[in-house]
Amino acid sequence: MDIDWAALGQVFGVSLVATVALVGVFTLGIVGGSARRADGGTPALARAGAYTCYAVCAAAVVFGIYLIAA
Repeated sequence: MDIDWAALGQVFGVSLVATVALVGVFTLGIVGGSARRADGGTPALARAGAYTCYAVCAAAVVFGIYLIAA
């Protein structure tokens, strides 16, 4: 059995970068969704940014499932 260490390293690197990026985007969504004004409301721009971050995360998950299933 031969292991292609270069390919394994590439898979590890891409997986690490994608995981950190996805967690970072999801965290930005949480921060944007928890932003509050002085009167207790949520600013519309922060809410829209949070929804965008969540949509990016959902799209990444759907793309990953597509890659696995294809």
